[in-house]
Amino acid sequence: MTGYAVRYAEGHKQETRKRVLKAASAAVRAKGPDGLAVAEVMAEAGLTHGGFYAHFPNKQALIVAAVGEAFDESRRRFARLTEGLDREAAVAAFVDAYVSMAHRGRVANGCPVTALASELPRQPAAVREAFDAGVRGMVTRVAAWLPESEPDREGMAASIVAEMAGAVTLSRAVADDALAERLLADCRRSIKARMRAQEDQSR
Repeated sequence: MTGYAVRYAEGHKQETRKRVLKAASAAVRAKGPDGLAVAEVMAEAGLTHGGFYAHFPNKQALIVAAVGEAFDESRRRFARLTEGLDREAAVAAFVDAYVSMAHRGRVANGCPVTALASELPRQPAAVREAFDAGVRGMVTRVAAWLPESEPDREGMAASIVAEMAGAVTLSRAVADDALAERLLADCRRSIKARMRAQEDQSR
């Protein structure tokens, strides 16, 4: 059988890359960019370390792609959550799911903003650019749910994203579960009150 190349089904490489990215996006959120280990990611994806370079030229390229995938996973999750809802219901569902104890405990497959924000200042430009693009996309999606009468939808959306991410990050930092739950509940109420005020003004 020597001399014959192994032939894979069409799309095999793309499917393999997806497995690597899924493992890497979880690892980068759980351990941070500096804690991500290529060998561990490949093993989690069911592949050998030697196959890594068929998909990425180096570790930094993997981290950049993993950050982008983490944001894509988050976007897809919340798109499913809000599908078919009107604007007010969509933003309420988003806030309730994001600013929650469930999200607090889900670092490896939660929002990359809460998992990575403190790590990014020490990262290379390419990694930071991938993170920036993810944050901008998140702000744009929240802005689309705000009333058209709001004079600065992007600005208000950025404020909401920052408040939500800050609340989840702080809730993870405190050891007291009751305190964490209270912080998250207060944040949800605050954001929803702001949203109701904006809706009332738009009517």
